[in-house]
Amino acid sequence: MKTVYFTPGPSELYYTVESHLKAGLRSHVASINHRSKKFMEIHNRLVENLTQLLSLPNDYQIFFTSSATEIWERLVQNCIIKNSTHLVNGAFSERFYKTAISFNKNASKIQKPFGEGFDIESVEIERNTELLSFIHNETSTGVTSSLEGLKSFKKRYPDVLIAVDAVSSLPYPVFDYSGLDSVYFSVQKGFGLPAGLGVWMVNQSCIDKSNEMKAKGLLNGLSTTLLNFSKNFKNHQTPYTPNVLTIYLLEKVTEDMLTKGIEMIRKETEYKAAVLYQAIDQNSHLESFVKNEKYRSKTIIVATTLGDSQDLTNHLSQKGLVIGQGHGENKHSQIRIANFPTHSKEMVEKLADMIVEFR
Repeated sequence: MKTVYFTPGPSELYYTVESHLKAGLRSHVASINHRSKKFMEIHNRLVENLTQLLSLPNDYQIFFTSSATEIWERLVQNCIIKNSTHLVNGAFSERFYKTAISFNKNASKIQKPFGEGFDIESVEIERNTELLSFIHNETSTGVTSSLEGLKSFKKRYPDVLIAVDAVSSLPYPVFDYSGLDSVYFSVQKGFGLPAGLGVWMVNQSCIDKSNEMKAKGLLNGLSTTLLNFSKNFKNHQTPYTPNVLTIYLLEKVTEDMLTKGIEMIRKETEYKAAVLYQAIDQNSHLESFVKNEKYRSKTIIVATTLGDSQDLTNHLSQKGLVIGQGHGENKHSQIRIANFPTHSKEMVEKLADMIVEFR
């Protein structure tokens, strides 16, 4: 019996990864030097793929780290002299806030109950804020916040850098990157790859901030500064030895996604999300955790269970369908279901049927 992972990350591998992995191993891509011409060619193609797939502006640079968790630290290190503001409505937005605190930054947070989203247009922050942290899709709660009104927010706070965590939403959402300064994700969710690679996309404003900190003698570190990332990026390289195999796989998967078409991926994501939410509504033992449909994630579906969530997760795993339990203190009272590009409509429909039937 084939097992399909609907866990919120790591999740099911993209369906072409196995063949790409075999081809990569045959060509010894895992052994190549990250200063070699072959790596530079892979890096260049991947940057071109991501720029096209996500419609990134020309001034965006793309860096590769070990994880999105590392990117939190790099953002604090390179883009905050003293003051940051964090929109907190889940476990991961709370963790970024605590990361800034751990670096002795004057971090403040605007908090909403778990299960509620933010509208950036209505957010009011202190004028001395240097960076606003915003999680687009809270993996812990299945809440998507709204970036509508981004232009008006930027008009009110033109000097504030906006950093968006899109770990569990990309490549699905359409972002207006002209109003965003830093966007990042990990590959083990929507891009269907093994964990171990973070992708950090920044614009010139972030580079300028890092230069400002350097001029003031406030930029710590050597290989992990934005300035060093940027210097290496321009040569199609990385500051230190990266996860070359996963970079190669991401280059191949993004090429596959471009062939399929991002609009088709988005349409399928919306269809599958509708199927899953309908299944939850049809089961009297389940209830959508996010009450306001406007803020319900299309990529991480979260439901509250009448009994222990493990009863449902065990039942489904016996059928070869592995979903996630709730996060943290909600482990036994919620389920979380990933809806990523690798999850076929047929498998989502099968999962939905089993959710409806479970009692």
